[in-house]
Amino acid sequence: MKQIALDIGLARGPTLASFCPGPNDAALTHLKLWAGSPTRSPVPTYLWGSAGSGKTHLLKAVAEALREQGASVGWLDASLAEPPEFSERWAVVLLDEVHLYTAVQQHAAFNWFVNAQTLQRGVLAAGELPPADLKLREDLRTRLGWGHVFHLQVLTEPERRAVLRQAADARGVFLSDEVMDFMLTRFSRDLGSLMQLLGELDGYALQTKRAITIPLIRSMLENH
Repeated sequence: MKQIALDIGLARGPTLASFCPGPNDAALTHLKLWAGSPTRSPVPTYLWGSAGSGKTHLLKAVAEALREQGASVGWLDASLAEPPEFSERWAVVLLDEVHLYTAVQQHAAFNWFVNAQTLQRGVLAAGELPPADLKLREDLRTRLGWGHVFHLQVLTEPERRAVLRQAADARGVFLSDEVMDFMLTRFSRDLGSLMQLLGELDGYALQTKRAITIPLIRSMLENH
């Protein structure tokens, strides 16, 4: 069955509070303590796991948490073809999708890493492979793996269902098993997308004064 791409409305940015950890609680706890500490440890942290395990959510959530504290961050992902020079204003360097980095991006990431370490600034990085398996220049690969390393697991379907049910209950919304099945089979199974969908459905149901049903979901899609 073809999955429908989810791009409805304006989603709220990822936060540490909105991350549903499941088996990844150790990584979330570590990042909450690290991002919230005024004396942030300069020891790097590396998150790895398959697509949908929450790596980018956590990096963006840390960036948001630091911005709320008035701190500036350096951000590099695979879409940034020409990374800027390292800035001493950055409190933390965030490196996402490192497994996809080009030679230019690897050079920039290494430079950022060395500068951050020299100035005792934090480094948080993420990729789909463990450090030892990354096809990157050796000096960058070894640096990514020498600090805290967390393997993020994708939530199982029962775990996603449980999180979705809990989030719906918190909103005072009833999701039937039929609606839950529809959401999990027709849309992206990424938990962040499902949470966004739930928020949109809740808003649309309130606006139309209807319960959340499969016809309501179809109606919302037609009207966006």
